[in-house]
Amino acid sequence: MLILIPLLVSAGVLSSCATRGVIQAEEYFEIGLAFFNLGRFAEAETWFNRARAADRTMVASEYNLGRIAFATGHFAEAAGYFESILERDPENVMALKAAAFSRIKNGDLEKADALYARVLALVPESADNGFNHALVLFAMERFEESEEVLKRFPLALEENASSILLLARAQKAQNKIEAIDSFAHWLTIHTGDPNPLGIFEYGQALEAGGFYARALEQYDAAIAALVREIPALSRATARFARARLLLTVDPDNPEGMPEFNNAISGGFDDTDAIRDLFNDTRVTSDNRDEIRRVWNDLMIRAAEAAGEIIEAEEDDDEEDEDT
Repeated sequence: MLILIPLLVSAGVLSSCATRGVIQAEEYFEIGLAFFNLGRFAEAETWFNRARAADRTMVASEYNLGRIAFATGHFAEAAGYFESILERDPENVMALKAAAFSRIKNGDLEKADALYARVLALVPESADNGFNHALVLFAMERFEESEEVLKRFPLALEENASSILLLARAQKAQNKIEAIDSFAHWLTIHTGDPNPLGIFEYGQALEAGGFYARALEQYDAAIAALVREIPALSRATARFARARLLLTVDPDNPEGMPEFNNAISGGFDDTDAIRDLFNDTRVTSDNRDEIRRVWNDLMIRAAEAAGEIIEAEEDDDEEDEDT
């Protein structure tokens, strides 16, 4: 999600009084702005606070204090500044967007959802804000609502790769067969570096839809695109998906077990997934025996690791008692 909180370059953008207090406030504001542009946030904060104190209607100062809080990682404080503006000016779209993004960064998705709903009520034609709202809804696992918001912007779903991928993911989360077409459309317009996670998810959608040969192609493409590990997808996980597909859909294929072993040697250790594969009746008896052996080994290692942790904790407790 890419949202930039814009800089207000003049106090007059959001307020327009002509008193001496305002003139003084504007002078303070300009000094604060100069420090802000230099990245000297402490000094900028001091002068923005002086501007705000000199003229309480100086919304621009409060807005930029919020930007300082955001830039320094104080997201709840930043949201407080932006929401303070909204108390006086509920239809200030700039403050609404800044508050919403601050709430996202602070992990308060419920408030971000409410703020983006207000933004879209004011600027319903904004595809960027629609995407951000849909992204928040997706993170809240409100997949149907996420899809509905995205579909309000059909042009974006024709040419914006990020919107199309989010639509595909929302449809996949609802087990909709339409996800396959959405992933395929995304691939046709996606530019730049390959997206191994998106490709892998496309393979999952194809497999769920029964398009096994095409799913295998996408798993292969995802593995090839994984030139480096990413947090959301490891090479071992992608290899296990490929192995599972071969072992269940084409059980006599000699590639199945070697690929399964590649996944295990690569670090795949999801015992629940391995157990589910073992219980799949499509797997041949010989392969089930090997899967059982691997599953047992992993369970033993997990138990031993848990025992070592318990022993270490007990040793720490004894040391604490001694002291």
